[in-house]
Amino acid sequence: MKLVFATNNKNKIKEVQSLMPEGIHLLSLEEIGCHEDIPETSPTIEGNAIQKAEYVKEKYGYDCFADDTGLEVAALNGAPGVYSARYAGEEKSSDANIGKLLNELEGKEDRSARFKTVIALHLKGKFHTFEGICAGNIIFERKGLQGFGYDPVFQPEGKSETFAEMNLSEKSKISHRGRAIRKLIDFLDHLNS
Repeated sequence: MKLVFATNNKNKIKEVQSLMPEGIHLLSLEEIGCHEDIPETSPTIEGNAIQKAEYVKEKYGYDCFADDTGLEVAALNGAPGVYSARYAGEEKSSDANIGKLLNELEGKEDRSARFKTVIALHLKGKFHTFEGICAGNIIFERKGLQGFGYDPVFQPEGKSETFAEMNLSEKSKISHRGRAIRKLIDFLDHLNS
């Protein structure tokens, strides 16, 4: 089965393809000739995922899934949330986003946070959504060189390393995206059985 994963983020594609069972081949937006920025104008993470999947299905005709992820920090009333990628500006700089986050948390005792991923699957004319959550804390300085986004400052509950200090398979076992993807895979397996 060919499915479009509505992203051009090569890190995400690599992470997700590593979790997919045999027989499911992911296509990136680039591979289907989609080079435009897909609108993400919903005020919710779920809404953005649905919007992206719908856009690909309508414009390109492919069954598709899209994800949207937000980092929700308790002391910041859930911010950056749906604006996580653009927290420090439209250029989507991970380094600037982390810098802003650490500044906003200066002097705050509660550093609890959670990553939330919602995957929207547009398959055979129907929508299905899958959610994954990973709770943890924002540490005081960047650690690790793996991963992307806020990974260098996010330490999952029960772990002594940040996501950026874990290899891909370690991270995928416990991450928000890994959890949502496993729900998607279970659903696809059930369809094929």
